[in-house]
Amino acid sequence: MNFQQLPIQTSAQYLLNDSRQLSSPQRSIFFAIKGLHHDGHQFLDDLYRKGIREFVVERNALTPTLLRELDRMPEAKIWQVENSILAMQEVAKRHREQYNFPIIAITGSNGKTVVKEWLSQLLSNRFKVVKSPKSYNSQIGVPLSVWQMNETHNLGIFEVGISRPEEMTNLEKVVQPQIGIFTNIGNAHNEFFEGNSQKIREKLLLFKNAKQLIYCADYVEIDEIIKKEFSIQNPDCELISWSRIARTTGLFPVTQHGKDSRATDIQANWITEYQNTKVTLNFPQQTETFDVPFTDEASIENAIHCIVTLWHLGYNSVEIQARLQILRPVSMRLELKQGIRNNYLIDDTYNNDLAGLNIALNFLSQQKQRNNKVLILSDLLETGIPEKDLYLQIAHLIKQRHLNQFIGIGEVIFRNKSLFQSIKNNTETQIQFFKTTVEFLESEALKNIQESVILVKGARRFGFESIVNRLVQKTHRTVLEINLDAVTNNLNYFRDKIGQKTKIMVMVKAFAYGSGSTEVANLLQFHGVDYLAVAYTDEGVSLRQNGIYLPIMVMNPSENDFEQLVEFSLEPEIYNPKILKQFSEYIDNRNISSKIHLKLDTGMHRLGFEQEQLPELIATLQSNPNLWVSTIFSHLAAADEDKFDDFTLHQVEEFTKMSNQISEAIGYVPSRHLANSAGIARFPEARMDMVRLGVGLYGLAAKPEDQENLMTVGTLKTVISQIKHIKNSDTVGYGRKGELTRDTKTATIAIGYADGFDRRFSRGVGEVLIHGHRCKVVGNVCMDMTMVDVTDVPHVQEGDEVIIFGNDLTMIELANKIGTIAYEILTSVSQRVKRVFYQM
Repeated sequence: MNFQQLPIQTSAQYLLNDSRQLSSPQRSIFFAIKGLHHDGHQFLDDLYRKGIREFVVERNALTPTLLRELDRMPEAKIWQVENSILAMQEVAKRHREQYNFPIIAITGSNGKTVVKEWLSQLLSNRFKVVKSPKSYNSQIGVPLSVWQMNETHNLGIFEVGISRPEEMTNLEKVVQPQIGIFTNIGNAHNEFFEGNSQKIREKLLLFKNAKQLIYCADYVEIDEIIKKEFSIQNPDCELISWSRIARTTGLFPVTQHGKDSRATDIQANWITEYQNTKVTLNFPQQTETFDVPFTDEASIENAIHCIVTLWHLGYNSVEIQARLQILRPVSMRLELKQGIRNNYLIDDTYNNDLAGLNIALNFLSQQKQRNNKVLILSDLLETGIPEKDLYLQIAHLIKQRHLNQFIGIGEVIFRNKSLFQSIKNNTETQIQFFKTTVEFLESEALKNIQESVILVKGARRFGFESIVNRLVQKTHRTVLEINLDAVTNNLNYFRDKIGQKTKIMVMVKAFAYGSGSTEVANLLQFHGVDYLAVAYTDEGVSLRQNGIYLPIMVMNPSENDFEQLVEFSLEPEIYNPKILKQFSEYIDNRNISSKIHLKLDTGMHRLGFEQEQLPELIATLQSNPNLWVSTIFSHLAAADEDKFDDFTLHQVEEFTKMSNQISEAIGYVPSRHLANSAGIARFPEARMDMVRLGVGLYGLAAKPEDQENLMTVGTLKTVISQIKHIKNSDTVGYGRKGELTRDTKTATIAIGYADGFDRRFSRGVGEVLIHGHRCKVVGNVCMDMTMVDVTDVPHVQEGDEVIIFGNDLTMIELANKIGTIAYEILTSVSQRVKRVFYQM
């Protein structure tokens, strides 16, 4: 082995911390990070064989086994460090110190990504901007963002977030900002802080050497801590605050911008109109009014941060107003949709930078539903990289990813198409170029793409939404949005809870609780869960046909399924003597072996072997060595209800006794699993060798403290089809059940009981959210439509978005209204409702 002396000296182009996202091994240095859920040291040998030659490893991971492995890597350069994340930050810090151009850093609880993206757009006429890709603001995301800096840039804009105390000090050294923006403060990550005050102080460490700090003084805690504490810690920092609430500065006089001053206070006010907002700002020497193309409070707040930043940088009011007109809502999401011709579509149409392309290609490579991978890419604009260098880099990325097809659209990429010749020479990638989106759509190229996962990524001016509209599977406008980041968050939360020694089986039955079994299973496979479980054999077959290779337990097999179980390597649950006998004979007759899962009945009284049936079960297992018991399990009947805790503990005791009896008789010890989501939360003694994570993955918990840490996975949305003005003497809907007591404005929304909006929500029981207002159902819910009262909703119009359930109107709340459980609300969403999967 070839251990190197610190500090780390590398010529690598890519800092890599996830072995699954390898694209350019000869240009990468791998930081092996030992985390809660993954240990990068497990993949060193594999990465060496794939071509990586530079590694950073943690000293406490250097076991004798790992040292022997490293000894078989003679060409590797290896650095030993105490902490690989801190080492990555140190490498990025030294890289950042090579450049003297100004850096804007943004922190806060919300709005960081939007402000960063908008500033990048607004300042692009004067600056060559390097910025954080997507929402890369973590302990790893920040150094990866800063690593992008090069001599073509003259301004950096980075967002920075923390989740625990003592993280910001190191990130400040990486970013070293001159200008700071503190957006706001909220409740995110509260569990790790004593309160908002501690969190504000930690975030302010990012600006300990900044020359200017921009913030909203209406967040009183932020304002007080900045003026009473931060101003003393960094007395040279100019404080630029804005406020909608008239206030005096207290400690500081209002002073003229541009002179030696420690504080500038800007009075703000705004009036919301139909589709825009007039924002008036009282600057020290003048008052200006700007048209902002948004009406919601969060966007207005984000826009004012941007306006104040441009004013500070010397933009005049005319120029600021002209720049504001280019702002559009920021979509930082990678959306995965089902497409026509058996395609899947990744919609990343408005994120147009090189780092974002690399992230999107990583997401593309994760999708195993289809073997063929296609990239449709427009010109990359305003990257600051000379076009020849830029498109050589893109060609290299495509070559490394082994894409099946690449389609380039735009004048610039067209004239550089010769740079992609090396891909043709060395791979089987099909390559086509078009000067315009219209030219591409008029060709036959789109029609020839089938059985593929297609990444569509382009600058706004190319109108790639027209490509997406041609490719996406046409359904009505009601959609269930599935947040894949929330699925990952919830999975990791429960992983933390059970510890590293306990395995996880995840339930993806019933279309993954309505969330999309293939897509959710693909994500779970990427994150390395141990088992999946489905209810019926055809669900397991579908997963196998869509690239899922994880072990899969089938919970309700039948004799007719045995051939498919064996053919697709599915593992049946065996729950009574009859199916045990049938499957045993089937295996014997074909002289093959199979893993099985034994279900015991400890009190649920649904399926499972009872105590008196164990002798027959044991005898069959002893006589047929081709049946291998992979796991023994049972089901807790009432783990979520305190009043039945004694019964649950009795189940744990019974299961332990019965499973021990079986293990002793067959001569080996299968894994045992008993705890469902509620059992994981409330009964640590029930976790055993493995747990079965079900509805908890989808954001529903048995304990309030767990619920606070879970993220909402599904948001059901529809749109307003028509608005009507109805007199109070009239009625609405079937049976004239919608009796009006006032002149009413109603909206007919495109969802009904055939979509999963239960008919029990009729006549004022149900509510929906429109522009943040709760709107009651009027009359009866119809099969495909529902009428709601929008009389008190300002600026409502046809085509507006309607939230059926999500963060602010939860499934739990809806379930309580009609006397059911949240499971039913989620699983009732019809499969005719389009699922859109997204990752930030």
